[in-house]
Amino acid sequence: MAEEDRFTLYLTDFGLSRQEALVYRKLLSGGKQSGYEIAKAAGISRSNAYTCLAALVEKGAAYLVEESAKRYIPVSTEEFCGNRLRRMAREKEWLAANLPCESGDEDGYITVEGEANIRDRMLNLLERTEERVYMSGSSLCLEEVRPQLEKLVSGKKKVVLVTDSTFELPGAVVYITDPKEKQIGLITDSKYVLSGEYGQGSMNTCLYSGQRNFVTVFKNALANEIELIKIRKGEQAKDE
Repeated sequence: MAEEDRFTLYLTDFGLSRQEALVYRKLLSGGKQSGYEIAKAAGISRSNAYTCLAALVEKGAAYLVEESAKRYIPVSTEEFCGNRLRRMAREKEWLAANLPCESGDEDGYITVEGEANIRDRMLNLLERTEERVYMSGSSLCLEEVRPQLEKLVSGKKKVVLVTDSTFELPGAVVYITDPKEKQIGLITDSKYVLSGEYGQGSMNTCLYSGQRNFVTVFKNALANEIELIKIRKGEQAKDE
């Protein structure tokens, strides 16, 4: 992803539209500017520029300076994002306290689509792990969740990884096997399973379930894969 696209994508996560993100970038790079100057710099109409600037002021990303002509200055990215995060944390607490309780029913089979959604589900599963996690995937996939895996290890949780190349994680048990390509598998506390394709260029579709039979089948399949790795490793040692 290009840096400009990443900048825009991340700002939309903080409540800005794509055009507002563009105008905010021009404010950050050019400092105090009028609506006319912003319109010219961003390559948009003056009416759109003023609409975006008004939205930035309302959302806390810019200030209006009353001079002979109205000008706008940007709020620093750190301050803007920090304010939004604090507000969202308060709103999250209120929602958790006031919305109906979640059913917690995850015994069905749920299809999770999209790279970002699958990543979020992986992170949530790892962060909720209480005792142990078994994870199968490419080394690139494991690198994406390294901080969560390291936290589990430091918390004395059992971490077993099956991957396709060297992955150093002191305290974890790591097995090296054939190329994983875009395949991932994750089982936490023998309760929840996420399995399917994940990664750039893949279909990015996974099946998620807490259904006991599915968990058992996946657990046995992963155990068999690990046993085959051990057998192959033993045969290689004999040959040497």
